[in-house]
Amino acid sequence: MTATHDLDLDRWRTLPALQQPSWPDPVALATVYETLSQVPPLVQPGECDTLRSRLADVARGEAFLLQGGDCAETFAANTADGIRGKVRTLLQMAVVLTYGASVPVVKVGRLAGQYAKPRSSDLESGTGLPSYRGDAVNDLNGERTPDPTRMVRAYANSAATMNFMRAMATDGSADLAAVHDWNNDFVLNSPAGDRYQELATDIDRALAFMRACGLDLEKTPQTHGVELWSSHEALLLEYERALTRPDENGRPYDLSAHMVWIGERTRDLDGAHVDLLSKLHNPIGVKLGPTTTPQRAVELCERLDPAMQPGRLTLITRMGAGTVRDVLPAIVQAVEDTRGARSVVWECDPMHGNTFEASSGYKTRRFDDVMDEVKGFFEVHADLGSWAGGVHVELSGDDVTECLGGAQQLTDADLAGRYETACDPRLNTSQALELSFLVAEMLQQRKR
Repeated sequence: MTATHDLDLDRWRTLPALQQPSWPDPVALATVYETLSQVPPLVQPGECDTLRSRLADVARGEAFLLQGGDCAETFAANTADGIRGKVRTLLQMAVVLTYGASVPVVKVGRLAGQYAKPRSSDLESGTGLPSYRGDAVNDLNGERTPDPTRMVRAYANSAATMNFMRAMATDGSADLAAVHDWNNDFVLNSPAGDRYQELATDIDRALAFMRACGLDLEKTPQTHGVELWSSHEALLLEYERALTRPDENGRPYDLSAHMVWIGERTRDLDGAHVDLLSKLHNPIGVKLGPTTTPQRAVELCERLDPAMQPGRLTLITRMGAGTVRDVLPAIVQAVEDTRGARSVVWECDPMHGNTFEASSGYKTRRFDDVMDEVKGFFEVHADLGSWAGGVHVELSGDDVTECLGGAQQLTDADLAGRYETACDPRLNTSQALELSFLVAEMLQQRKR
């Protein structure tokens, strides 16, 4: 059996394709494409449709999107403990939002596929080596030559992560009765951990009351399990295309994840990424940075979601704390004036616009800047009457020291303690919980 090609789906091959590795061996790349085009899909079309329905609720202002996980997943860190830690952090944040703001939360992991990263240069300054583009492309600690066979390893690791995530969602690990168990030891004595413990105790009392009323909680999906979805940036076009399959009606889905997004560096309106994703039936996202014009935002919406299908499109804004209040209003206004109110999901990525190099040489982010961009995002949407529908964060389930500040008051000198990211700095669990309490408070204010 050979890999199949579709003239329409493969039109992207004739267009500028940014941020693609310089694969040295086209024959090896073709062999990998052939292999990936025959492996089982990681998700199913019906699951993607269900997520799109949940995101339609978000767009209407009836739910909130929580999307988070690793900046760049690595093969070495793809362990049960690593996955469990990130999933538990997401669950903790979701509990804070659900019970702190009385809003349903759509939980999407930045997991099970985030193995490729865009870079500003093909060569790394200082070493002259090819830039590290994620474990799906090359080895951070090796000689960095892009190797297409690593995409097969990325698929295998993604499959293992998906399997573990599915198990956690249904085997009782996500049961609300275990809400206290999600707290990591290193978070327990932090201010955010203390607030979380108080909330968990209130949930315990509520569950005890429900049991006393005769409700069988093990038969109640809302308390015994969760819906947990996967997502990643659709960066490596050969990988995404190979895992694109038709459903029973012939509609193409990228079955590498439930949701995929186009990054800030690859959102060229006439480029390969926009062309391919415009033809998929998954829920999709697109990152919008501070150089985005209102007209370009509208054009991207029309190209990626011409039918204005509810839940189809998520606009992930990543402006930076100092820019969000100035640039975002005109973009939101243009999109909602052109396409109608609450026609897309508006989501805030408060991470990527706030990155800088500390005096110690580490790439980092100030937690106060992250918090301020989220505040600005909510302020803009409150002023316009639009729905601030979600947050998209890079986080770890471990006590890493990669972002400055927070209740732990991490300083430049602390960064070296546990700086473990393969690419960009992530929030640790304590900081992630602090952020979720802030978001819950702002959601409460919007509902008043």
